[in-house]
Amino acid sequence: MAVLLLGLLQLRLARAPWGAGRWRGYCGGPGPQSSAVRVRFAPSPTGFMHLGGLRTALYNYIFARKYKGSFILRLEDTDQTRLVPGAAENIEDMLEWAGIPPDESPRRGGPVGPYQQSQRLELYAQATEALLQTGAAYYCFCTPQRLELLKKEALRNHQTPRYDNRCRLLSPERVARKLAEGAKPIVRFRLEEGAETFQDLVHGWNRHEVASVEGDPVILKSDGFPTYHLACVVDDHHMGISHVLRGSEWLVSTAKHLLLYKALGWEPPHFAHLPLLLNKDGSKLSKRQGDIFLEHFASAGFLPETLLDIITNYGSGFAGNQMGRTLPELIEQFDLTGVSTHSALLDLEKLPEFNRLHLIRLLNDKAQRLPLVKKLQAMVEEVYGKQLEDRDILSEDYVERILLLGQGRISRLQDLVSPAYSYVWTRPAVARAQLQTISGEVDVIAKLVLGLLETPGISLTQEVLNQELKRLSEKTEGVEYVRMMKLLRMALSGQQRGPTVAEMMVSLGPKEVRERIQRVLSS
Repeated sequence: MAVLLLGLLQLRLARAPWGAGRWRGYCGGPGPQSSAVRVRFAPSPTGFMHLGGLRTALYNYIFARKYKGSFILRLEDTDQTRLVPGAAENIEDMLEWAGIPPDESPRRGGPVGPYQQSQRLELYAQATEALLQTGAAYYCFCTPQRLELLKKEALRNHQTPRYDNRCRLLSPERVARKLAEGAKPIVRFRLEEGAETFQDLVHGWNRHEVASVEGDPVILKSDGFPTYHLACVVDDHHMGISHVLRGSEWLVSTAKHLLLYKALGWEPPHFAHLPLLLNKDGSKLSKRQGDIFLEHFASAGFLPETLLDIITNYGSGFAGNQMGRTLPELIEQFDLTGVSTHSALLDLEKLPEFNRLHLIRLLNDKAQRLPLVKKLQAMVEEVYGKQLEDRDILSEDYVERILLLGQGRISRLQDLVSPAYSYVWTRPAVARAQLQTISGEVDVIAKLVLGLLETPGISLTQEVLNQELKRLSEKTEGVEYVRMMKLLRMALSGQQRGPTVAEMMVSLGPKEVRERIQRVLSS
């Protein structure tokens, strides 16, 4: 089946049977004359961008790049009562932050705009009028109260609520009279028996006889705004969408959409319904979970590359579950026929591990390292600004050294401004009495270390320091090496735990180590 689907997809891409005629609608206006792959991400700005939305957007972006096509952002903002201020801007901001910016969008513009449905009402009105004229749609004058009673009655009888299609039977004369009286009806689409079988590029052949289980759906509300069913069909047609990659929750609705395409005389796009992204326990990702929004991850210091990696790692359509994949690698490996119908369970507890891999990769690329150095400089200034005794620690060389030495242990830049690493930015206040509880040979040890720092021609690498510190411990009278390291760690950092003393000394540099040891001698 996978081979068959791939063959069909490649044939579709090669022959492009949706050519110029595809773009002509009922009003006769031609759209873009193109056979290129065009996909869209069409979120509703009723909330900020979250992981589930990012995953859908990413699959569309990857598909577009795989086949040299276009990735469109369209905002489905027809439910004006649920719009969240700033959500529309946040969606586009987060796509750009994630490194998967749209080719066409409300902000970028494009040849088939506007890209907000609230600015495309005339198109929906024209489509509705065409459906009314052919009898494929009809006016419905049922009041909200009647519809609510139908719902309650169905629930009371343990039935699925559905509209009873009552207004289908209204005569043209009665409809005209109601309209003349100033009634503001909604418009419903007439569902007909005989839904056609369609091939989904993920789920295979499907057929849903919606007319037998659902009432006629609303396609245009009384305020002139369309419902999702009409709007997505009209917009996908006029925007030249060749493939619709969306969540599997819309698979059943596709039957309605295909009936709309047929009624309007338009050729539908190909459909691929992606498996859901769920929590580790199998529950749905919910906007009520504050920690699934992209802004949360960005402010917490997680890299966009990390999120793209983890949401595709716990899924399908790629070559195995490999950690550390970059976006170009994801594009290269992507195979739509390999996408499973099984939901993907996301384990966010592994996010730090994923982030560490991507952080190390960036730090080992000098061009990509510099922005991280700049960012850490700003973070140090923000967290420790007033406590800095030596502004030299904000130098690019020093911050870069701290990053490179700590890369194996940290998973985020934020880790380096946590209390555990405060010693690399501020000098600890350590009293001699505190050190003497570790060893009475404070002065001896301090002078030996200062002498080591003054050794002509010595290269203070971690390897050399480890050897030299062991040699120095042998020069003290009865001070064990472990106890000596404990004392030096406390003198240098004010902490009992942390990296090796040798690494601390390399991080701080000879000048700062000397300053801290001399402070111990003078206290």
